[in-house]
Amino acid sequence: MPFKVLIAPDKFKGTLTAGAAAQAIARGWQQVRPDDELHLLPITDGGDGFGAVMSGLAGARAMKCKTVDAAHRSCNATWWWNAKTKIAVIESANIIGLAMLPPRKFHPFQLDTFGLGKVIQAAQAKGAKKILIGIGGSATNDGGFGLARASGRKFLNAENREIEEWTQLAQLHKIEPPPVQISAEIVVAVDVQNQLLGSRGATRIYGPQKGLRPEDFRLAEGCLRKLTKIIHGAGPYALVPGSGAAGGLGFGLLAFLGAKLKPGFALFSQYSDLDERLSAADIVITGEGAIDRSTFMGKGVGEIARRCRKLKIPCIALGGTVEIRLGAKGFSRSFALTELTSVQKAKAQPALWLATLAAKAARQ
Repeated sequence: MPFKVLIAPDKFKGTLTAGAAAQAIARGWQQVRPDDELHLLPITDGGDGFGAVMSGLAGARAMKCKTVDAAHRSCNATWWWNAKTKIAVIESANIIGLAMLPPRKFHPFQLDTFGLGKVIQAAQAKGAKKILIGIGGSATNDGGFGLARASGRKFLNAENREIEEWTQLAQLHKIEPPPVQISAEIVVAVDVQNQLLGSRGATRIYGPQKGLRPEDFRLAEGCLRKLTKIIHGAGPYALVPGSGAAGGLGFGLLAFLGAKLKPGFALFSQYSDLDERLSAADIVITGEGAIDRSTFMGKGVGEIARRCRKLKIPCIALGGTVEIRLGAKGFSRSFALTELTSVQKAKAQPALWLATLAAKAARQ
């Protein structure tokens, strides 16, 4: 009997985009079950790949903008634009992303969010009424300092000299407003819920992934703390869940541009009519590079599983690796590429091996 199959994977980080993963799964499944009706829905929670997925859902086309990456090296960044609805889609990871930088060449003290601010300005100049921004995958830890400078704000010390590096924010005395404010509604997709400061804040939890060392924490945290004290009303912003996302970029977008923070997967669900698509399926296939306990800490694949369980729809998970058998969490079955081949071979030909794994799942 033919099934209606919804194929809804996230990215396989470092190897396949969510869209490429969905295509590979479809190829493998169809080899075994050619009569099934397949529907592809790549998913995102606000990190790498946000732009490609959300632009498709928003009907936006690719645009180019000259800007700089997190290390202030010139680059042409892609963003997306729907001229009819005046909606812009921006992915921080392809502007100031960690993956854009040579490994271990730059320290986070040398990096900021200035380049992202330039792309937001380009969207504003185009006439955007709403800007959707995914901020996962950033290389920065500046609390949105660079972003604010790109918008025209000036950060001054007690001698009225301009501060040009975020590591000098401990000397911050006042902030001068920009000549022109961003008027568009900005909705920020965050993939974590951490606050800006403290033991579970941006610096201590995510800083080490970007190159911060324990001996750097005091300076980094002190600079961000001073920033919150100088900004009028910034106390509540620093406590908002997600304000610590992307090295405090969530905080910066809140405080400087009046943005709204929203869990990335919730934003994706809204634009994709996810629950309707799930309800129409007989089987759902999801997956990502590593299926482990973090999968169920707010990530998209775990949320797919949770909703399928609620709707009593079988949900199959395909992963590069599967740490534990997660059937009790909502997966009917889970399959790992490491059941078929080595990690090295899987990374060398990810689409081939993912299609092979999908065929195995279809047979079973």
